[in-house]
Amino acid sequence: MVPRLAESTLHRLARGFPVLCITGPRQSGKSTLVRAAFPEKPYLSLEDPDVARLAREDPRGLLDGFRDGLVLDEAQYVPDIFAYLKTAVDRKPSPGTYVVTGSRQFDLLSGITESLAGRAAFVRLLPFSVAELSAGGLSPQEPYDAILKGFYPPLYDRDVVPYDWYTSYIASYVERDVRSILDVKNLGQFQTFVRMCAARIGQLLNVSAIALDCGISHNTARSWLSVLETSGIVYLLRPYQRNFGKRLVKSPKLYFVDSGLAARLLGINTAEQLVVHPHRGALFETFVIAELLKSRLHRGKDPDLSFWRDNVGSGVDVIFDDGSTPRAIEVKAGKVFLPEFAEGIEAWRRFSSVGAESCSILFAGDTELSWKGMRVLTWRSCGELLPAI
Repeated sequence: MVPRLAESTLHRLARGFPVLCITGPRQSGKSTLVRAAFPEKPYLSLEDPDVARLAREDPRGLLDGFRDGLVLDEAQYVPDIFAYLKTAVDRKPSPGTYVVTGSRQFDLLSGITESLAGRAAFVRLLPFSVAELSAGGLSPQEPYDAILKGFYPPLYDRDVVPYDWYTSYIASYVERDVRSILDVKNLGQFQTFVRMCAARIGQLLNVSAIALDCGISHNTARSWLSVLETSGIVYLLRPYQRNFGKRLVKSPKLYFVDSGLAARLLGINTAEQLVVHPHRGALFETFVIAELLKSRLHRGKDPDLSFWRDNVGSGVDVIFDDGSTPRAIEVKAGKVFLPEFAEGIEAWRRFSSVGAESCSILFAGDTELSWKGMRVLTWRSCGELLPAI
C-alpha cells in the first residue's frame, strides 16, 4: 500500500474535532485512506442502496447503533444525515468520533456548514504525489511518462492501460456526477466543454471564449466550470494580488488537477507525442502545480498559491505566500537548463525586491544546480519546494 501524507494529518485533527471530513475527486483514494487511518471504526458506504435507505428512513437509529463512532463514506448521498450527526456529536462530543467522506465537495460542504460548523475539520485528498509513490516503491522514472500516466490510485494497483482507465473515468464522471448536479441535456456538448478546458490549460481563463467555442451561454460555461472545480477536476490558480507598481492581470489560470486526465482529453497517448506536442509545457506546469497542491492540502493547509504577471508579459508561474517572504517558482519543461529560464524570476525580483534565496526554477531534468543564487531543482523535488509546517 502506498502511504498517504494525509494520514498523519487525519490523526492530528482527530485529536481536536469530533467529525473529520475528507473530500476530493472520485478515485483519489479516500475510502482506502480512512480505512487505513481508522481500522477500528465500523465502515458504511452510503453508495450501498440498503445502507442509504436505512440512513434516509432511520438516521437516528443508524447512528445510535454506532455510538462509539463510524466511517460514513460518500455521505453526500444522504445529506439529511448531517443534522442527526450534529445531535449525536452534541450528545457526545468526543474527538475523532465520526469520519465522513464525499466526492462532491459542494454537497458535503453545504451539509457540514449548515449542521456541523465548528465541529468538523476538513482534509482535501488528491491523487498520489510523486513523494508518496516513491515511498511506496513506485517512483516514476521519467517525467513525461509520469505526466501521461497520471496519479490516480487505480492506475498503480491494477493492470490497466491509462488510456482505457481515463476513457472510463471521463464517461462515468459525466454520467454519475454532472448529470445528477446540472441539467445537462446534451452530454456530448459537456464533453466538448471539458476538452476545450483541457486545450486551455496553463492559459488565462476566458470563459466567454470557451462558451463561444462550445456553442453555449457564458452563464452555462461558468456553471459547468464551477462543477469541474468543486469536483476536483480543474484548479484555478489566482493571480498574485500585491501591486508592485504596475498593473497586474486579474484573470486566473486554468489547470487540471491530474496531468494524465488532461493528456487523455488532449489525445496524447505516448511520451513521443508529448515531447513534440504544443501543450508539453502546459502539461508539465499542470503536473508541478498539482504536486504543490498535494504537498499543502494533504497536510491540511491552504494552498497559498498564485501566479504573477504584469501588463507587459513578464511573469512567474507560481508564487507561494503564506504571510512570510513570498517564494517564486518558475516551471520549465526542458530537460536541459538554459539561462533564459530565469528571465521571469529576474523580472519578479526587480518588482518585489526579494532575495535570490527565495526563488527557485524547477525543470524536467535530473541534475540540481544553482544559478545566480537561485535553486535549480529537478521535477522530483516538487514536494520539497514548500514548507512542511
